[in-house]
Amino acid sequence: MGTFTGKTILITGASEGIGRALALALAPQRPRLALVARSAARLESAAHECTALGAEALALPADLARPEDCARVVQLTTERCGGLDVLVNNAGVTMWSRFEAVSDLSVFGHLLAVNYLAAVHVTAAALPHLRRARGLIVAVASIAGLTGVPERTGYAASKHALVGFFESLRIELRGSGVDVTIVAPDFVVSEIHRRALGPGGAPLGASPMQEAHIMTAAQCAQLMVRAMQRRRRLLITSGRGRFGRWARLLVPGLVDRIAARAIRERR
Repeated sequence: MGTFTGKTILITGASEGIGRALALALAPQRPRLALVARSAARLESAAHECTALGAEALALPADLARPEDCARVVQLTTERCGGLDVLVNNAGVTMWSRFEAVSDLSVFGHLLAVNYLAAVHVTAAALPHLRRARGLIVAVASIAGLTGVPERTGYAASKHALVGFFESLRIELRGSGVDVTIVAPDFVVSEIHRRALGPGGAPLGASPMQEAHIMTAAQCAQLMVRAMQRRRRLLITSGRGRFGRWARLLVPGLVDRIAARAIRERR
């Protein structure tokens, strides 16, 4: 038996990218997976793959920018699975644009709604169940949630908000049995980059990343499973991310240059 055998795990943003890869990585442990995303077709495909690997999988199409959908997916999960042990807040959207080039500032509100407020609403609905289970909350943030990144102003701001919320909630939950794991991936091969919003608020349609040189979603998911099993406080998935975490206290200008180079080289 694995750590998550028989446990109910709700994963948002589970139809592709890191969320789907995490579901597939957990599936051999035979958990009950509640998979949430907007695309019903992609969710059903992910659920089928997870079932083939040994999990019970429930597809729950939803738009988490709508608070009522956030509450609904938690309600359906607990009704159909009998409870909730792990919540993975992974749903997200990104942007690529220098701030001065942004022509539609509403994109900043959209990023906050999906990357930050959706996690707040889902967590609020899930917390009573997680308290009963002495469960685990996982917040998938980003290196951009720990330091500034050029051309990612709206994205970095939303992920900083996410990190601040869950760092604060962790302290409030001391003694409750509920733990909080924050994940800060570096660049990962994911469809999120292809759907990244540009300066006008429209999707770019193609990834700006040099994907052959960055971590795959499957590799990221394996690191996440280990961090979840250990209930780690923070997982940073790259060496430069871990270096930057501490270097910015002593040589912040160097960290700025590293971030600028990473964006310039798209890797």
